[in-house]
Amino acid sequence: MSDHYKIKERLQQVKNFLTPDDSTATSIPFNPDSTKFPTRKELPKIPDAPEGAAWVWGKDDGLGRLNLLTPMRVKAAASSEIRTGEMVSLNLPLDVPKVPGFHREQFQHEIKTLLENIAYDDKFKPFSHIPSLTFYNGVKGSEIQGSNQTLRDSIHHWSNHGIAGRGILLDYYSYAQANGISYPHFKTYGITYEELVKCGKSHGIDIRPESQGGDIKIGDLLFIRTGFVDAYYKTDPAEWAKVAIRAMDDPVDPQSWAGVQQEEAMVDWLHDCWFAVVAGDQPSFESWPTKQEYHLHEYLLALWGCPIGEMFDLEALSKKCQEHKRWTFFVTSSPANCIGGVSSHGNALAFF
Repeated sequence: MSDHYKIKERLQQVKNFLTPDDSTATSIPFNPDSTKFPTRKELPKIPDAPEGAAWVWGKDDGLGRLNLLTPMRVKAAASSEIRTGEMVSLNLPLDVPKVPGFHREQFQHEIKTLLENIAYDDKFKPFSHIPSLTFYNGVKGSEIQGSNQTLRDSIHHWSNHGIAGRGILLDYYSYAQANGISYPHFKTYGITYEELVKCGKSHGIDIRPESQGGDIKIGDLLFIRTGFVDAYYKTDPAEWAKVAIRAMDDPVDPQSWAGVQQEEAMVDWLHDCWFAVVAGDQPSFESWPTKQEYHLHEYLLALWGCPIGEMFDLEALSKKCQEHKRWTFFVTSSPANCIGGVSSHGNALAFF
């Protein structure tokens, strides 16, 4: 990032911190264009919702934190982040990994003489708040499929709204390599909040929310590079197959992956930044399996309605960020318009 842009952004950041806009989200449904939102500890109590739920966009909402991607924010992000016109794909080939983790089905490509319909694999159910067995905005399992299906949490809402805004990369893998930190990608390893703070500083980024004097803007799309993709391509295919098919409950070597750590500081940070999306390059955004009594997926998906992206290819993005010495960019994602669907390929592009 040039000195001009650094100085301009820092001055605006200081101005916003010292003279904050009085557009504060206070009453439900929240105004998505508000400039200040409550911290996790300040969340209003919502009747009949689990403790800590941020179902603040209305009872029929199906967008969650994608509501934050308003025309105002998208326009501002495009104006500030698209400078050279360079594009970077964030998509792995559909057949990578060759053997998927978590016992997911392998990708199969078949060309037919007459293509009558396009089918999407909807077998990956979203993550509920486990204690209450409740999905985002109060949806129950019976509403996701079957005769009582309501489509309230269907992915077609995301597709129709669109996903675009300012992306920010925390390149933890590069930071770790530069600082002599080694860790297993195919074993349980937690990246702590404090490590992400240090990683951000190495990029010249204060990862606190803008409302607390940091660089994270409301509605930012967070990407964390763990280096999984690099590790995958360096692993012998036969050895990888053994890793991918590990049983979830194997007492010796269960399904396990590196990711962000489950801890109070991480939960507070992920909430209080009001990210529109969080994503990573690994099979599980969070360290797996969890060592706590909760999963970050419960907070992000079920309680806050924040989409999680996994298995993104962040290798070329990392190189482009290092080339330009800036770790923010404009990013778009186009989920499949599948009515009743619960997941989709990211179909994402970053623009510099």
